[in-house]
Amino acid sequence: MSTQAAALTHATWRDYYELTKPRVVMLMILTSVIGMLLAVPGMVPLDVLVLGNLGIALCAGSAAAVNHLVDRHIDIKMARTSNRPIARGRVEPRRALAFALALGVAGMAVLLAFVNALTAWLTLFSLLGYAVVYTMFLKRATPQNIVIGGIAGAAPPLLGWTAVTGELHGHALLLVLIIFAWTPPHFWALAVHRREDYAKADIPMLPVTHGVAYTRLHILLYTFILFAVSLLPFATAMLGWLYLLGAVVLGLGFVYWAVEMLRDRNPNAGMETFKYSIIYLMALFCIMLIDHYLVAV
Repeated sequence: MSTQAAALTHATWRDYYELTKPRVVMLMILTSVIGMLLAVPGMVPLDVLVLGNLGIALCAGSAAAVNHLVDRHIDIKMARTSNRPIARGRVEPRRALAFALALGVAGMAVLLAFVNALTAWLTLFSLLGYAVVYTMFLKRATPQNIVIGGIAGAAPPLLGWTAVTGELHGHALLLVLIIFAWTPPHFWALAVHRREDYAKADIPMLPVTHGVAYTRLHILLYTFILFAVSLLPFATAMLGWLYLLGAVVLGLGFVYWAVEMLRDRNPNAGMETFKYSIIYLMALFCIMLIDHYLVAV
């Protein structure tokens, strides 16, 4: 029996679970849940809360599995991704494809049957945007891949909002805009830290094509954009003073780490900035929720 065949026989549920990128999906579902809660003054109906997020999570997991499948040849070249299930041969590509299709079909079925068609089609658009447009084309085509493709990953709060209301709203689009502006400094900080990996895999991430100094400058510039965008929920009267305070404090923290990267005195600044960016997004959306219900009271 070959090494690969032996590996395939040892695939476990954990390998398939890893294909869904659970940590990424959990962050997406957090923003989806908060999008739902922000859409109404009171509580979201329990069936929409549970089934809406289940459908969105299944579709997000499907897109993640496709990403593993398409990127298996470059994942094996990168230290961060070299132990992924398909790259290592623990999960056969055709089984991974079947798994991804099953998740996607199940997610769409849940959304169409129990939520609403608008949310289902927007979720499908987001899935295809990440799994096909970004993973198959943009990632390998341009150093602006994460900027253009970021719109797909920014969709969850909009999906949560439409799951509850059945309609698009400007406030929901503001939530999308915040995540869209957050994505480049978030991901480029990791790309700076993992520049050699991306270069080895021949992926045209910004620090590979334009250099680390250029990327650090653009992280700072995009952080300023994010700071400004994060104030729009207050400026449009969507949220109140508590949110404004939180957005300013968290935004200044992000600016601090972006400046640290630009100064280039801390060799771990890239990874520290990446970690802070995750805390930033989680905290910002939680403060939105607190402000929303305090104002409602």
